[in-house]
Amino acid sequence: MPKRWPGPRYEVRATFRAPLGFVYRWCTDYTPKDAHLEQEEYERRILYRSYRKVIYEDLYDTKEGWHWSRHVVRLLPPNRWHSDSVGSHRVVSLDYRLSPLPGNRTQLTLTARRRPSGVGAKNPPKSQWERSIVQSWRHFGHALERDYQRAGSRRARG
Repeated sequence: MPKRWPGPRYEVRATFRAPLGFVYRWCTDYTPKDAHLEQEEYERRILYRSYRKVIYEDLYDTKEGWHWSRHVVRLLPPNRWHSDSVGSHRVVSLDYRLSPLPGNRTQLTLTARRRPSGVGAKNPPKSQWERSIVQSWRHFGHALERDYQRAGSRRARG
């Protein structure tokens, strides 16, 4: 049997002004509101959640039709998680790793591999896909840091 083509490898980094524990909890707390935080328009449904696993589906309505994906996320506290997703337009394997930085900051390193699923719309070029992921994490980062600042002000008042 021939070996499967692994697809291109991607690596994206983001830095947050918040400690690793907060960033891990925030990033792995998947909710239907994530689309709003990402400034995207998709519907998210959480199908299963436990201490070690989250399964959710996203549905996008595009000019080309519906794009659907199911994500199975393995949580590996305190600083990693892995997601395998399959959908109408691509198959993606994502590894997330958090590293502490000086000044109460945290760096996220996301590595990914994706392949076309053979169904649905054409996949964007690697550079376009990476730009969209960087943009998504920029939006997530603003929301994460805002939530961290709010949590800090509540602790200070408490």
